[in-house]
Amino acid sequence: MLYLIVRWRFLSQSVGLGCLISVLLQLTAAAVELRVAVLDRVRQVTISSSTPAQLRDEVGRVLTVAPQQNITAVLTGGEIQAGGVRGRQVFLEPRDNGLVRVGDRWYRGRLQLVSTPEGIIAINLVDLEEYLPSVVGKEMYPSWPLEALKAQAVASRSFVLFRRDRERRRPGSLFDVGATVTHQVYPGVSSETASTLAAVAATRGQVLTYNGRIIEAVFHASSGGHTEDSESIWQKVVPYLRGAPDFDQISPNFQWTVRFTAAQLQQRLPGIGTIVGFRPLQLTPQGRVMAVQVVGTTGSRTISGSELRRVLGLRSTLLTITPEYGNVASQTGQSVPVAFTITGRGHGHGLGMSQWGAYGMALQGYTYDQILGHYYQGVTLSVLDATQR
Repeated sequence: MLYLIVRWRFLSQSVGLGCLISVLLQLTAAAVELRVAVLDRVRQVTISSSTPAQLRDEVGRVLTVAPQQNITAVLTGGEIQAGGVRGRQVFLEPRDNGLVRVGDRWYRGRLQLVSTPEGIIAINLVDLEEYLPSVVGKEMYPSWPLEALKAQAVASRSFVLFRRDRERRRPGSLFDVGATVTHQVYPGVSSETASTLAAVAATRGQVLTYNGRIIEAVFHASSGGHTEDSESIWQKVVPYLRGAPDFDQISPNFQWTVRFTAAQLQQRLPGIGTIVGFRPLQLTPQGRVMAVQVVGTTGSRTISGSELRRVLGLRSTLLTITPEYGNVASQTGQSVPVAFTITGRGHGHGLGMSQWGAYGMALQGYTYDQILGHYYQGVTLSVLDATQR
């Protein structure tokens, strides 16, 4: 997409990082509609509308649906059959700004059901600004200071537009983002609150740009004291994702400890006997484990830090592992650990904005633009032109 940046004014540099606000004029009148996959690969799903609605298929058959009328959509023979219409795509379109229900969740906008070989994908077609209050309400606590919520709104808006543009350049793409932590958590209207609606309204259309392009404004819960440079996590340089001191000391996961017995570790890391040690092979500048050798009594294996985190269900890869020894000896006569204690800091990958850090900054009186300028360096705070609706 092409963008025209019109500079407006400089923002505060009180945290030592410049952030420029401008008006972002998109050279198109297309609406900012998102395609959010709220249910993926199911054989059937129940849908309804809160107001009178139209149910239509791709060849033009249209049925009128009464409010709260349950419709079961079933995948049969590669097509979706729902309430008398049938096709590879089925749409439910409420009138009078009604809501659509998918399963037990209600969403704003319209609904598109798409048939795939793996099952039905339920896609919520929703306006960007109507999508965000739900996301902000799940990605942050609605009781947090408004400046933190506003920072989350701008980051989430930027993130989803970056992913939207990327997906729409990919041949065969059916949706822009999912509704889980893989993208951004989006449960529908149930997570909207007065504070999240206010945060989105106060930042309406605002995005973060770098060299005139919307950034991939990734975020995480808590870095454990310092965020990371992009190349330390992704192995590629992203100029606006630079490590910065965090303000997340208040986070409940700033420091954490878990313990695994030798039997538990052998079950989760099989094939090398009883685990006797972990040898870090590669660390980031902040100490996150990028690669580790797991040593057992019958062999060893090397895995990434992210794989270790996934297998053991850890909060982050910023950790140290300490063995606990008992009276058991291996065949070589060496003591074999009976358990391992893992001490770590933070929660998440450590890139971009720390949500608990944003909370900490807001408590200290920083504004949302200062928060964003701290975690995304050298960026411009821009506004989508009002014609992009």
